[in-house]
Amino acid sequence: MISVVIPVYRSAAMLPELYARLEKVMREVSPEFEVIFVEDCGGDDSWETIKSLAAEHAPIRGFKMSRNYGQHNVLLCGIREARGDLIITMDDDLQHPPEELLKLLAKLDEGYDVVYGPPEREQHGMLRDLASQITKVALQGAMGAANARHVSALRVFRTELRAAFADYRGPNVNIDVLLTWATTRFTAIKVRHEARKLGESGYTPRKLLRHTLNMMTGFSTRPLQIASVIGFGFAFFGVAILAYVLIRWMLQGSAVPGFAFLASMIAIFSGAQLLALGIIGEYLARMHSRTMERPSYVIRDTLPAAGKARFNS
Repeated sequence: MISVVIPVYRSAAMLPELYARLEKVMREVSPEFEVIFVEDCGGDDSWETIKSLAAEHAPIRGFKMSRNYGQHNVLLCGIREARGDLIITMDDDLQHPPEELLKLLAKLDEGYDVVYGPPEREQHGMLRDLASQITKVALQGAMGAANARHVSALRVFRTELRAAFADYRGPNVNIDVLLTWATTRFTAIKVRHEARKLGESGYTPRKLLRHTLNMMTGFSTRPLQIASVIGFGFAFFGVAILAYVLIRWMLQGSAVPGFAFLASMIAIFSGAQLLALGIIGEYLARMHSRTMERPSYVIRDTLPAAGKARFNS
């Protein structure tokens, strides 16, 4: 059985076509499959559309969040609820053609645990593409450079991998980093990437950059290491300046003149210290957030049967 997990955000108009194309593909590859739509409180008619589709098509399951949590949080919800042996994740905007899933499934059969479907050519726009590249650079510290370069929202992986993060708790989620806790057998295969037909992406460059910051300080110690290197570098530079002043004073009997020079040095050292303190502050904020035990998501409603809100850390 194969489970397809799709986070839904303001895409009511595209869901019928998405499911129709997806169903056609899935019936070619598996006698049993399920499509899990996780609606992230986008404010449109997406949940009503999911309910209508679920009433007509048995493979559809739906989960509605109690508020907007973000793409990776709702993906975590869908992954935990999946019942298949394989899990596919994809976007809801049809930029990932369902027909390309056949390539990923064939690649997975070669012995890999995770297969990404990076686009042959990005169709997001210059700012969004730039933000995506920055995010992938940030991922290198947590995933490794080879894997991070090919990260995509289009993935297929073995369900058994979720055991590695079954007990993960916290509001900041990154599925790609969590998958590295379970395996190192990653690969990728280029797929066709289509332009968005309707609406605009909810993943703005600002949100991508914020997600990058959360990911860097939530799943990697690289920023602390960078702060240490910067601090050591400026400390060495300061010692060198002091040695230069003392040697000149001993040889020539005069100090180095220049208020501007001293002010510049003070500004540089102060900036380095504030940078390091800011990075440490980000980590303290993450620790504070974790101690509050905020859930990764809260389910308000489910399909086919609605139930009480369920909290998942």
